[in-house]
Amino acid sequence: MSDVLPNETRLAADIERLKVAHPKTRELYREVCALLFFRHGITPTANRLYQLVRRGSMGTPTAVLGEFWADLREKSRVRIEHPDLPADLGAAAGELVSTLWTRATASAGAALDALRDEVEAQRAEAQQSVVATRDELDRVETALEQRTAALLAAQVEVRDLDRAQAEGRAQRQALEAELARVQAALAARERELVEAREGFSRDLEKQREAAERAEDRLRASEKRALLEIDRERSTATKLQKELDEATRRADRKDADHRRASEAMQAQLGDARHQAGVLQGRLDAVQAENLRLQAEVMALREAEARARETRPSAAPAGVRKAPRPTRSSRAVPTAKPATRRKKTVSTPGNNTE
Repeated sequence: MSDVLPNETRLAADIERLKVAHPKTRELYREVCALLFFRHGITPTANRLYQLVRRGSMGTPTAVLGEFWADLREKSRVRIEHPDLPADLGAAAGELVSTLWTRATASAGAALDALRDEVEAQRAEAQQSVVATRDELDRVETALEQRTAALLAAQVEVRDLDRAQAEGRAQRQALEAELARVQAALAARERELVEAREGFSRDLEKQREAAERAEDRLRASEKRALLEIDRERSTATKLQKELDEATRRADRKDADHRRASEAMQAQLGDARHQAGVLQGRLDAVQAENLRLQAEVMALREAEARARETRPSAAPAGVRKAPRPTRSSRAVPTAKPATRRKKTVSTPGNNTE
């Protein structure tokens, strides 16, 4: 295709050779006209000649082009010479042959132009195909580079993930070991808690039995000490309320112990802190037990004092009981000690 169509590069090379071979400007323009018309099939024009040669003024290619066309018409004219043929008939025959040759040349030029246009269209289509192929190749190369970069990044990411997985596996093993240790500690604390709860239940049962015995003694003292019946009833009521309150507190503390145990199992990181909190609660329970024992002792002392202040002779018949003296009224009764609330804060659970 490049051999059939005029090539600008080859044309420029031919003109450069003509410039070297023909230093004169008019001769150079004449040779360029012949080169364009006969070799490359291009109709020369004054502007085209001046753009290719770039010598002289614009009048020089115009004058040389006129001489070229006149010389070409003169050379293309056909002369028929025959000794018996009249001159005017010979001229007419020459004109006819010239006309036929001109028309044949024009027809051949038209066919050549059509062939040239077809070849030019094919060349343009081929160039477009080459451009599209090059664009596609560039896109493929770009995509390949992107895929290569993505593959390298993925490989780096895979290595990072493998390293992170190994570190995570080691960390998980360490955490599992720590979890086993904390679970063992929690199991030990749970056993201690169960033992403490059982001891607390036993102590509470003893306190309940002691309270019942104290209540029986109080009822007996009511019969023996009619003068102190109102005071003893009030004391008994207070003791019963305090006993109920102690029972409720014990139940609440038991529920608090269960919640604390569940919180310890859920919060492994705070196991040591929870154990300390439980130890504090156990100390509080023991202090409570000691306080309850002190209350019972106070009740016993109150009962002893009430027995001492009882009248020496029982009332006979329907006689009214004597009014209590100043000394008997001055004997104080044992008041239950006020419970001190101890607040133990645990993560996520506040109990009294």
